[in-house]
Amino acid sequence: MTDIPIKKELRFYGASQYYRGQLGTPLSNQKVSVFLEIANKEQHRLGMPLPKGTVRVYKASSDGSLQFIGEDIIDHTPKDEKVKIKMGEAFDVVGERTQRDWRKIASGVYETEWEVEIRNHKKEDVQVTIVEPVPGDWEVIKSSHPYDKTEAHILQYVVSVPKDGKTIVNYRVRMRW
Repeated sequence: MTDIPIKKELRFYGASQYYRGQLGTPLSNQKVSVFLEIANKEQHRLGMPLPKGTVRVYKASSDGSLQFIGEDIIDHTPKDEKVKIKMGEAFDVVGERTQRDWRKIASGVYETEWEVEIRNHKKEDVQVTIVEPVPGDWEVIKSSHPYDKTEAHILQYVVSVPKDGKTIVNYRVRMRW
């Protein structure tokens, strides 16, 4: 189908086990995931229940033929809901996470500081969503960029990364267990 609005998103995920110990080695060249999102709405020539199964995505090439670019398995999706399709990993946008500090402040209270570097090797600027799971009762006490607490245990940044450049996010979080 054509003329269906598609939102493309680059997401860089952290993991909660990063917060469980002392300083570690940098986690370099981690993958940035690529997602496509469509709204299952009648105005987009959809708006019907979509059955669980494999969705294949094709893109028109310069000669007009269709080129397979990825597939994912979706769950049953009712009409008027969004469908998120994981297309795989970006090969030209990478990330690196480095833990800069870990301190026990008091009994059950810890602070840790992280640096997240996103490198863009594309010929255009990109926007990347950084998703950091944070355990316990937490608060950000220092941050280089604006952030959102999207869920009880999720710290999220949306950053622009220039073409052939990088963006570095630094943050310090205090956690209580």
